[in-house]
Amino acid sequence: MDLKEKFPRVYLIDDHLATQNLTPTLNVYGEKLVNINGSEFRIWNQRRSKLAAAILNGLKIFPFKKDSKVLYLGASSGTTPSHISDIASQGLVYCVEFSPRMMRNLVDLSDLRINMIPILDDATKPLNYIHLVEKVDIIYSDVAQPRQTELFIDNMRLFLKKNGLGILMLKSRSINVTKNSDIVFHEEETKLKANGFHVMEKIDLEPYEKDHLSFVCEFGF
Repeated sequence: MDLKEKFPRVYLIDDHLATQNLTPTLNVYGEKLVNINGSEFRIWNQRRSKLAAAILNGLKIFPFKKDSKVLYLGASSGTTPSHISDIASQGLVYCVEFSPRMMRNLVDLSDLRINMIPILDDATKPLNYIHLVEKVDIIYSDVAQPRQTELFIDNMRLFLKKNGLGILMLKSRSINVTKNSDIVFHEEETKLKANGFHVMEKIDLEPYEKDHLSFVCEFGF
């Protein structure tokens, strides 16, 4: 098998994305495990992870590092957070999730991955968990609801370190199902700019995710 490093701690194995497994022999969502030269890697499924989809669609700005501290909004059962956990093996991933059912899976996963911290709360109310989360290097938001841009802005203002970056996975049909996606994306980008954000990169997630656009942003403090 051909192993190449795409980004720090993110690999291509025969054209499949992968991360080195923080918990060898254990997978998270049925993903394939691959052993190369004594190390175990998890194949990263781009149809199960918007971040993987963005990477395969040409993402250039990849802020995650070995010691990154990350606030992940909308962690669900932990598919993408687990790959970020592999990458930030010496960092922390604060995982905010609103659904108690998803949180049960996330808690079980966090018991195995010591750098993942599950938080059962509402990402639209960041003051609820301000006592639990320190300033972070990266805020990653994947919350499909009408106020997804606003909650991203609120969390960025509260938790992002100076020179940190935010990644917003925007789903247009969760904001307005009647409007053309391009119009929705333009309106949400305008909100970001009006609130002092600089959009550094935009990535369409087709064909892996319909009506989704990934925004990489920095905030002018």
